[in-house]
Amino acid sequence: MAWYDSFYTKKKKKKKSGAYKRQYAGGSTGRLFADWLSPYTTADKEIKDSLRTLRNRSRALARNESIIARYLNLLSSNVVGNHGIRLASKGRNDNGDLDIIGNGIIEDAFLEWADLGVCTANGRQSWIDCQNLFIKSLARDGEVLIRHLKTDENRFGYQIQFLEADHLDDEYNSNNPSNGNRIVMGVELNSFNKPLAYYLFQNHPADTPYTYSNDRKYMRIPASELIHAYMPTRAEQTRGVPFLSPILLNMKMLSGFRESALVNARVGASKMGFFIAGDGDEYVGESTEDTYTQVMDAQAGTFEQLPAGTDFREFKPDYPNQTFADFEKAMLRSIASGLNVSYVTLANNLEGVNYSSIRQGVMDDRDQFRVLQQFMVQHMMRPIYKKWLECAMTRNAINLPITRYEKFQFPTFLPRSWSWIDPLKEINAHVKGLESGQYTFADIQSSLGRDPEELFEALDRERKLAQQYNIEFGFSPYGANKTAVPPDLEINEEDEE
Repeated sequence: MAWYDSFYTKKKKKKKSGAYKRQYAGGSTGRLFADWLSPYTTADKEIKDSLRTLRNRSRALARNESIIARYLNLLSSNVVGNHGIRLASKGRNDNGDLDIIGNGIIEDAFLEWADLGVCTANGRQSWIDCQNLFIKSLARDGEVLIRHLKTDENRFGYQIQFLEADHLDDEYNSNNPSNGNRIVMGVELNSFNKPLAYYLFQNHPADTPYTYSNDRKYMRIPASELIHAYMPTRAEQTRGVPFLSPILLNMKMLSGFRESALVNARVGASKMGFFIAGDGDEYVGESTEDTYTQVMDAQAGTFEQLPAGTDFREFKPDYPNQTFADFEKAMLRSIASGLNVSYVTLANNLEGVNYSSIRQGVMDDRDQFRVLQQFMVQHMMRPIYKKWLECAMTRNAINLPITRYEKFQFPTFLPRSWSWIDPLKEINAHVKGLESGQYTFADIQSSLGRDPEELFEALDRERKLAQQYNIEFGFSPYGANKTAVPPDLEINEEDEE
């Protein structure tokens, strides 16, 4: 560098370090966020410390709160319905056609097994009862335990047993000494967190008090013999939490507010006030407390004469008022959002709704119910059906050999459907969809909770029945049958041309 370069070279200014704004506002720290607790924990750690409390509080709300009772009944009536999720066997022959005879044998046998007192070990439930118990337990307790049992109690050699989630000890965390597998909240896992076995109390822990020692008696049930159904929200979650968990606090606050408002309203509707003594006789009241203070009974629509010199100052709470209705509606909207149902459906309140708004709310509800229906199919219906089919074929309870097990092991399950809000519009849309090729008969019938084969069979049966009684319909489903043109007539017509 020459001596004169210093006169021409500009000195570089040093950049001042400054504060940079975070990329996410939600990651900010400071005094405004000091009370925002967000612990860094695993899914199982979160559940372990709260599971029992969440489950017990959910059960308490289900017993005592009308809103929660309605929610559970909504799940029962919409996910299961009056006919339940039905089996439709779809075994096919080698040429690809449906095996009508074999499918009929399977469906009739399963219907026999599904009868009251046959399918369950305690003999108290039918198959539809089991489905209702499954969805209510899943929502209230967060998880469902169903044990597969091979038995001689019926000719199929198979039954199921429902167990409450309390049987699976959430405080049993250890290692299996024989193989080194982890045991997390009563579930034995391999290195990939796959359940291998479940450690269940022989008796319900609330029936037989136990101490936290070696006195606890477990049954080690292999995972292949037990259904443990729950809906995880994190990848490595071992146990399920109740659906009611996000709304427990709001529901408790609303319950307390309702109770206070009700007491306040009852007091406001009764005779209440204060006696102010002046010159004259002392007011003796209707009775005295232990402190010898004069009191009067608060009863609706009653008055009494005051002694001379005594003044009465009325106590009149301004209740009930509009504040109660607005607050309750706001809380119920929040609770409905936490339960993933519409406010109109949960609160049974059609005030101020129109066709478009109620249709949108109903459609959203039905989408959620369909999600739960498919969960039931995958986690309850299919595993139980496969176990039943295996046991039934092994014992020759159905007239099909065990070699055909694979042919019939993947049936279709038909959940309940819903009637249309505007039937005429929906039917016209389906007709247009069929004509344009956008829909098939299977698409439409599945949306109604039916199978196309059932529909065609019913139509054919009714047509034959009408012919038997010499009845002619004024219409023909799917249009009139096209009359076949004799071949010789077609040839003659071509010759004439």
